[in-house]
Amino acid sequence: MSAVPAPVSITGFDAARFAAHLSSRGSLPGWWLETKKAAWNQFLALPMPPRTDERWRFSNISGLTIDGFTVPDEPASSIPPLPRFSRAAEIIFSNRKLASRTSLPKELSAKGVIFCPLEEALSQYGDLVRAHLQKHPAALGAEKFVALNTAFTASGAFLYVPKGVEITEVLAVQHTLSGADHAIFPHTIVALEDNARATLVEFFISSEATGRQFASGVNDLYAGAGAQLTYVGAQAWTHETLAFQTNSIVAQRDARVLSLNIHLGGRQARHESHSRLQGPGAHSEMLALTVADGQQEFDQRTLQTHQAPHTSSNLLYKNALLDKAKTIFSGLIVVEPDAQKTDAYQSNRNLMLSDEAEANSLPGLEIQANDVRCTHGATTSRVPAEQEFYLKSRGIRPEQAHELLIFGFFEEVLSKLENDSLHEALRGLIQAKVRR
Repeated sequence: MSAVPAPVSITGFDAARFAAHLSSRGSLPGWWLETKKAAWNQFLALPMPPRTDERWRFSNISGLTIDGFTVPDEPASSIPPLPRFSRAAEIIFSNRKLASRTSLPKELSAKGVIFCPLEEALSQYGDLVRAHLQKHPAALGAEKFVALNTAFTASGAFLYVPKGVEITEVLAVQHTLSGADHAIFPHTIVALEDNARATLVEFFISSEATGRQFASGVNDLYAGAGAQLTYVGAQAWTHETLAFQTNSIVAQRDARVLSLNIHLGGRQARHESHSRLQGPGAHSEMLALTVADGQQEFDQRTLQTHQAPHTSSNLLYKNALLDKAKTIFSGLIVVEPDAQKTDAYQSNRNLMLSDEAEANSLPGLEIQANDVRCTHGATTSRVPAEQEFYLKSRGIRPEQAHELLIFGFFEEVLSKLENDSLHEALRGLIQAKVRR
């Protein structure tokens, strides 16, 4: 009788690996372990995205392989420092492990502010975490990779700000991934109660300049009535990384949420963001900046859902493309029947710095109310010839010209940040990509 061949993992994440991950977290709440089991089963049940799925239109489906990746067990020996800007506290992860952290100022802790690693929050504030964990999933096409995140997540931050508490300084989180064929699954939850205020900036960084890696991140962002939340996410993975990031945003009555996402790294990087305006007077500002070069592909899918009257949203996504890079933007504004007096805007603008680059834009509207103001549009344009001539005539080299043009193009978005030191730190991160 011939021997039965050993089972072969076709996904890169098999049952034995998941069982080992789960057993190492036996001290966490039972509901969380059950959530992980359900997510693992969902991941196994969901197929990889097919070419016929409209939510993946223009995407390189063949590039979505996740074979051969492993979950690192040890932190990296070298961890890139955070960009320089003023901050109240920070949490640094390396290869899913907590590498360092600073404490909140005593006056914030005394007011009930919580800022800690996600697994610490699960142990100490489980009910708070459970109240906000994936209560409003983005559901824009990457559900299989979101399920994989929930199944394997070990790193992530939890920020809770009680009613009426205002945090004037920035809070920072950094996720660092080191080593070829390694994978990371960060999950961050931000919950602001009524009339609270906070700014969180999150960095996703590869320790080395090269190497094949995989990242699947999820965020849950919640702003209660009258709250003001600013969230910044900036990723600089290696150019060989397959990356997913899914953001869910909820704004209640008179809340204001500004989310800015900066995309620099990745072989193929997909970002999904769903903003829900659930109370009258709620406002969402959805911003993104992308520098795409080489043969990078950046895939951006957004949804602005207006569920209450007198809500507003503004989306502005800007992409600068060089070489043979490719970007995809597909955005939809949905106005539900009860959301009268909605004011929504959506714009995708692409700056083409190469004849071989490709930009695809699919803005859309779905309006179910009759008293609204909604506009959407997309522009794709080359640098005007007179601008190129002006720069050349003053002896500016092409690479310098590209840098000047990109920052001139991006400044409209960066200027929306009120924190000047954070503004400059993000400029430095973008500049490092442009000059590479």
